[in-house]
Amino acid sequence: MDELTRRINELAKKEKTVGLTDEEKAEQSKLRDEFRARFRASFRAQLDNVRIVEPDGTITKPDPKVAKS
Repeated sequence: MDELTRRINELAKKEKTVGLTDEEKAEQSKLRDEFRARFRASFRAQLDNVRIVEPDGTITKPDPKVAKS
C-alpha cells in the first residue's frame, strides 16, 4: 500500500507541475481505483470486527445495514 500511495502522490505532483501523458493519466486512474478498492476492503474488515458491549456485559454484533446503490 505504501508503494501504491507513493506512486499516486508522485503522479499528482507531476500533474500539477508539468502535466501527465495519456499513459500516465491511465496509470493514475488505475492506481486510484486500486487504492479505493483496498481502502474499502480494509474498512469493511474493521467494521466486521466491531462489537457492542451492553451495560449487562453481553457482547453483540451490530446488524449490517443494506448498502445504498
